[in-house]
Amino acid sequence: MSAPPLKKPVVTEREARQVAEAAREQDWRKPSFAKELFLGRFRLDLIHPHPLPADEAVRRGEQFLAKLHEFCETRIDGALIEREARIPDEVVRGLKELGALGMKIDPKYGGLGLTQVYYNKALALVGSASPAIGVLLSAHQSIGVPQPLKLFGTDEQKQRFLPRCARTDISAFLLTEPDVGSDPARLATSAVPDGEDYVLDGVKLWTTNGVVADLLVVMARVPRSEGHKGGITAFVVEADSPGITVENRNAFMGLRGIENGVTRFHQVRVPAANRVGPEGAGLKIALTTLNTGRLSLPASCVAAGKWSLKIAREWTAAREQWGKPVAHHEAVGAKISFIAATTFALEAVLDLSSQMADEDRNDIRIEGALAKLIASEMGWRMADELVQIRGGRGFETADSLAARGERAVPAEQVLRDLRINRIFEGSTEIMHLLIAREAVDAHLSVAGDLIDPDKSLQDKARAGANAGVFYAKWLPKLVAGPGQLPNSFTEFKHEVDLSPHLRYVERHARKLARSTFYAMSRWQGRMETKQGFLGRIVDIGAELFAMSAACVRAELLRSRGEHGREAYQLADVFCRQSRIRVEELFTRLWSNTDDLDRKVVKGVLAGTYEWLEQGIVDPSGEGPWIADTTPGPSAHENVHRPIG
Repeated sequence: MSAPPLKKPVVTEREARQVAEAAREQDWRKPSFAKELFLGRFRLDLIHPHPLPADEAVRRGEQFLAKLHEFCETRIDGALIEREARIPDEVVRGLKELGALGMKIDPKYGGLGLTQVYYNKALALVGSASPAIGVLLSAHQSIGVPQPLKLFGTDEQKQRFLPRCARTDISAFLLTEPDVGSDPARLATSAVPDGEDYVLDGVKLWTTNGVVADLLVVMARVPRSEGHKGGITAFVVEADSPGITVENRNAFMGLRGIENGVTRFHQVRVPAANRVGPEGAGLKIALTTLNTGRLSLPASCVAAGKWSLKIAREWTAAREQWGKPVAHHEAVGAKISFIAATTFALEAVLDLSSQMADEDRNDIRIEGALAKLIASEMGWRMADELVQIRGGRGFETADSLAARGERAVPAEQVLRDLRINRIFEGSTEIMHLLIAREAVDAHLSVAGDLIDPDKSLQDKARAGANAGVFYAKWLPKLVAGPGQLPNSFTEFKHEVDLSPHLRYVERHARKLARSTFYAMSRWQGRMETKQGFLGRIVDIGAELFAMSAACVRAELLRSRGEHGREAYQLADVFCRQSRIRVEELFTRLWSNTDDLDRKVVKGVLAGTYEWLEQGIVDPSGEGPWIADTTPGPSAHENVHRPIG
């Protein structure tokens, strides 16, 4: 007889941080350009010359992209998917026949074996036809069953599940719960050992693909007991198992065709052979999977940038105001320039990070996170600028435009669809904290015991000695570097000179490291509470990374005779725009309203400003803020509908 399910964990802030820290990859066995950047070391040699895919990978990738392009043009009706909020089953079946479910799966398991570079190109292409389809394919392969099994599965598990994932079965990833988001220490879904099985109980929220999935990756907590280490653990679960109910298909402001639901597990038996990795390794598996999985989101943002640029170019050339095309009015032209330069830079960041992931000679956990962060923020801004450029037509739906005889341009839809990227797979605020933790890892590894209140005086003394040795070597290197030499990086000097931008990156990487060290010295153990400061530090690093990637990509294109002059122009403009943002961020490190904001927040929560809320009605419906997730049988109709 199985043990009773776990009660919902009650954890302190410190315990929650310890769970997250234990799941974090703590070793750096390979070099990382971005990690070095945060330490004040500009390692251009790690990204230049720009790494390139092998000829066979290019041939295979281009061959598939050609087939996918034809499919997108002839078989996908994005307007229909938006209108009916559903991807037609025949489209999904066509994608299966094309092999799109197995883009990242090894050919020996029936997949296409595409590189990360070409996988992202494919996601960008299909996402331009329908963002909902891009999400379906990405959730299936980037974080669904294929990726965790590729990294952590046994040979037997790969042979059992990967051929299904490559051709027929859609997968989903189930981590989030109604009361658990970026704080997995409170995860309540339980997996209680019972003989050769585990028995799952709990509720999962926002299960992308969950409504139509055939296979699930489920994160559940195993209780500690004799013979069981326990902890958050990953399982592959058959979606049609007895006791699984998809209770709701959720609806959103954008991505209206996605099959996202609420899934309840009641006494669901899962064979121990379906456990991925050891007990307690589930969160580490999830975070490691996301290292490359996050690169799928920049792909959709790059696609949106390319489309926004196309529409902006065509519309502003056709629309006249005060005797000339609106593109020639400076206020509009600045927006077009921003879209063009930013699209170039985001594609540079995406391709560089993806190629480094393919080569596996660099650790890209920070690069992947930075790519997701800057692409999701800039992608949203580009779409917002396109809506502004289009004016009233940007706010009007494509169907309404068509009904009155104009081109059906879905600018408002793209804005809605892109908004979730700032939340998906780690919100911007959480990404700031995750990246900041990695950025200060070197400091904490040598001086962490100094600021840990639980450490003994002996431990603190030892840490002080180690820190003294580290900083005696490190700090002097932050004073001067090649960024101060006028002849540095002259290989980037052609008709347009990009070398000043690389010198700027080198100088400001050192400034960034000095600022981080000063903050740690000033706040010590309170550093982790300074989320505003840490967010700005990370945003500076993201801009410096994007500037570096843009320059390296421009030089690659120039050296290959592929629009090199134009690429240099776009990189130059992006870097100049980025430098303005960097200077503002550096100013805001020390000149901000963070302390005042905290006082206002305390007042808001205490009701001090409740008078400010008067004069409105609240259109919200009745009900709890968070749905009840008490384990037990479902009282809902099962809306699970696998696509055969």
